[in-house]
Amino acid sequence: MIEHFFGCPYCWEEISMLLDPSIAQQSYVEDCEICCNPIEIRLRFEERELIEFDATALEQ
Repeated sequence: MIEHFFGCPYCWEEISMLLDPSIAQQSYVEDCEICCNPIEIRLRFEERELIEFDATALEQ
């Protein structure tokens, strides 16, 4: 597991997330641990190295 820090697209607080590099491409929704709004997470690993990470606000 790799810990990754990023800013919430709603409240802009820095939050962290544990990422699993054994899964090359991932997309899921997770709530911000500060403001509880849903964040769409998209990420991609190549050779267990994080090469793409995007955290966006969900359209409501």
